[in-house]
Amino acid sequence: MRRRSGRRSERGAAAVEFALIIPVMLLLVFGVIEFSRLYNEQISLTSAARSAARVMAIGNNQGQAVTAAINAAPGLNPLISGGQVSFSPAACTAGGTMSVRIDYTSSLITGWFGATLPLRGEAAMPCGG
Repeated sequence: MRRRSGRRSERGAAAVEFALIIPVMLLLVFGVIEFSRLYNEQISLTSAARSAARVMAIGNNQGQAVTAAINAAPGLNPLISGGQVSFSPAACTAGGTMSVRIDYTSSLITGWFGATLPLRGEAAMPCGG
């Protein structure tokens, strides 16, 4: 009798290896997607805070500064609200520095790891332009 070479014993090996590797691969892919999206939101928040600080440094109007922050980050979902924007000090004085902080809660696409993550955008500009 002639025996076949070891092919028959390795028949399902590729399927088993794929089943072992696919969870790790999916975790890596979704992790990269989540990190990229959160990094983009962080950049948008920092840009929005910079715009609000610039408006406060030049015009010293908190309402216009909040509007500038909202307009600077249209890609955030949900949009920034006025309650998330804080100014320090409340009014810009000559020779001082205006600091703006935006606190934002981002939800994760996958819903993993608590499903939400707090983000913060900060910026500062010298008063008077």
